[in-house]
Amino acid sequence: MDMIVVDDERLALEDLMEKLKTINTNGTIKGFQYPNRALEEVKNGFKPQVAFLDIEMYGLNGIELAIQFKNLLPSINIIFVTGFTHYATDAFALHASGYITKPVRVERIKTELDNLRNPVPMRSARIRVQTFGNFEVFVDGKPLKFKRSRTKELLAYLVDLRGTGCTAAELASILWEDRSYDRSVQNQLQVHISDLIRTLKHAKASEMIVRTRNNIAVNVERFECDVYRLLDGDMAALNAFAGKYMASYSWAEITSGLLYEKKAESKSYV
Repeated sequence: MDMIVVDDERLALEDLMEKLKTINTNGTIKGFQYPNRALEEVKNGFKPQVAFLDIEMYGLNGIELAIQFKNLLPSINIIFVTGFTHYATDAFALHASGYITKPVRVERIKTELDNLRNPVPMRSARIRVQTFGNFEVFVDGKPLKFKRSRTKELLAYLVDLRGTGCTAAELASILWEDRSYDRSVQNQLQVHISDLIRTLKHAKASEMIVRTRNNIAVNVERFECDVYRLLDGDMAALNAFAGKYMASYSWAEITSGLLYEKKAESKSYV
């Protein structure tokens, strides 16, 4: 999600920005010491879903700035970050999403972002990949149908690699783990790669795949994926992970273990 942070104390601003970057790595975060400059940024087209505002600032104070922001962006979530508690009544009269007292802790930020007054919708995408539970691909909201189960597994493995290029030999070792990389396996692999390309082309989703002479990979910028969002720190995706990842494929256990660790860390992080 996109955020704007306003605090006229430089060190406090930098501290909050750094904490937010560890939580929200897949959105834009802009920080300002001067409230008027932050207001101009929004007037010029920046549309953050969340604003973290100090209250006692020179020029516009945080309450006044929040009113201006809400006039421009009615659905923006305002989270006040201040060293004082006596502004809470004023803050919630404005229907603020949250109120954090300094010093700011990461755990407290996460709690506020998990409970926003105006939920932030996931970015829209023509192609959506589901890895939690069983592996599925949706194009324009409809499930992509594969004629061959190994073609589907081939794509699943490439998604698991998260854009890292994969050689034909590596793919063969995954799809036919008990067989040597002989001419027969090479030919079968080419059949499945061609089948994958045809399937995606028919669904007008060819942009998912990037091929070179010796490698094949997914283009992670061209589709939405639940596990990518989780690994980028998206709390909604983390909460959606119920313990199963690409359940049909044994090779997915390594990533599944990583996701378990992420889930455990989120519960104990302070």
